[in-house]
Amino acid sequence: MAVAVAAVRAGWRYARPVGWRLGCCPGQSRAGLSGAAGRWPGTAPKGAPRLLGVAALALGGALGIGHTVRGRLKSQEQLAKQAVPQLAEGRLQLTLYQYKTCPFCSKVRAFLDFHALPYEVVEVNPVRRQEIKFSSYRKVPILLAQEGELLQQLNDSSVIISALKTYLVSGKNLEDIIAYYPPMKSVNDQGKEVTEFGNKYWLMLNEKETRRLYSGKEAQTEEMKWRQWADDRLVHLISPNVYRTPTEALASFDYIVHEGKFGVVEGAVAKYVGAAAMFIISKRLKSRHHLQDDVREDLYQAANQWVAAVGKDRPFMGGKEPNLADLAVYGVLRVMEGLEAFEDMMCHTQIGPWYLRVEKAIAEARGHY
Repeated sequence: MAVAVAAVRAGWRYARPVGWRLGCCPGQSRAGLSGAAGRWPGTAPKGAPRLLGVAALALGGALGIGHTVRGRLKSQEQLAKQAVPQLAEGRLQLTLYQYKTCPFCSKVRAFLDFHALPYEVVEVNPVRRQEIKFSSYRKVPILLAQEGELLQQLNDSSVIISALKTYLVSGKNLEDIIAYYPPMKSVNDQGKEVTEFGNKYWLMLNEKETRRLYSGKEAQTEEMKWRQWADDRLVHLISPNVYRTPTEALASFDYIVHEGKFGVVEGAVAKYVGAAAMFIISKRLKSRHHLQDDVREDLYQAANQWVAAVGKDRPFMGGKEPNLADLAVYGVLRVMEGLEAFEDMMCHTQIGPWYLRVEKAIAEARGHY
């Protein structure tokens, strides 16, 4: 049973596309829409494993919200264990502790890659979680940021992104920036104590820095609104869609066995017990989030809602380049790549061209380091 729960914890995925292309629907052409090559940059060939589990939310927030921890390095041994990459003098040294399958981790990776921030990735075993034994906070993503001799731990994907963006724009000390995102404890509807963060969608910039980053106050407000929408709405549509049928659920858990940091027995149990559990849990999530009988329709509506918000007159919500909302929505959606739900969304909505533009922008940015 412990393995099944661990499989659920690791159930979010960033899979690689298997067979989808924009040409899957009449009149759609991947190359014609994006000018890109006929297959996804850096993707695996057809037949790659597929997965997307999303039960963490259903099981009381296994991938939920935590608190920001700051502390000074105590020894060189501790530094070695945390494997912080060595960057140029004056640069942050970043280590991301993650499940590869987590959409919140995917959001952070999209941000780091687009902003050309080198970082080390440590994949966490979802059963033992020995990789994060140094932390009292036991969820992912966890980002360790070393600035000089000060090692700081940031939790919650939106806090990580807001704090680092503030750091990049303002040049302020990261320790001072983190103080702007205080943890606040409360009790949720299920009677469980949770930790939320104040200001987590805000960038802590002065007036001059804000003007440099945004075309106006409306652009700033729009970005915050849609970042929150990605967390509060979009992410809750994934699980009911990818575990819609037993076949889809089993196909999803194939990816855990292939990519997750499981042992042989753990992986085997995760594949079958986890798939069965998630098929059942997805039905509960469907009811909890008031979704339609055909959950695909909710996914299609959300995708088209986002496309309408971006509009026809700009390639990204951020204008000429992706902003934090673009990266958040992209990060959540890409965990479905390779799954039937992703292919259906691309075929039955207008989100494909925008999605490819963001993917291309991130790929180009990554090529700069």
